[in-house]
Amino acid sequence: MTCPSSISVALMITLRRMRNDEFPAYCDYFIADYAQEMVQNYGHRLDVALQLAEQDLRHAFPTGPDSGSHTLLCMEAVIAGQPQLVGYLWHGLQPADHATFIYDIYVAAPFRGQGFGKQAIAELEKQLATQDIHQIKLRVAFHNPRALKLYQALGFTITGYNMAKQLAAD
Repeated sequence: MTCPSSISVALMITLRRMRNDEFPAYCDYFIADYAQEMVQNYGHRLDVALQLAEQDLRHAFPTGPDSGSHTLLCMEAVIAGQPQLVGYLWHGLQPADHATFIYDIYVAAPFRGQGFGKQAIAELEKQLATQDIHQIKLRVAFHNPRALKLYQALGFTITGYNMAKQLAAD
């Protein structure tokens, strides 16, 4: 993802399906990012976390971005007259529950604080309204208070807590 050093104007985004040629860059970002989250939140060694992150991604998308019941979307804004990739959104429909679960939402660093995350959720809501989906679910890592604040501002409520306890090794 090529990102300018700063953006000073509010821009509108669109969500579109990820293309096959964009999938490798997403994989690179996601595996590294999710592995770091697993190291921080679950105490995995980095090599183990990298393997687990890749397994999770390959399980959800065995043949690329158009496989399975999961959807990978690109957040795009028009900057200086050109469409620019500013982030990603991965969600999976749960039709029996009339819900979807957001597995990942990412806004590239130069675009953070510009409202792109809020716009992406609003655009997703518009798309879901035509699909008989009435609820969006997601998980927020304990170490991410910025995301928690964003989701609460958008009307999400806390529905539970994930907890873990490390056991002493023999």
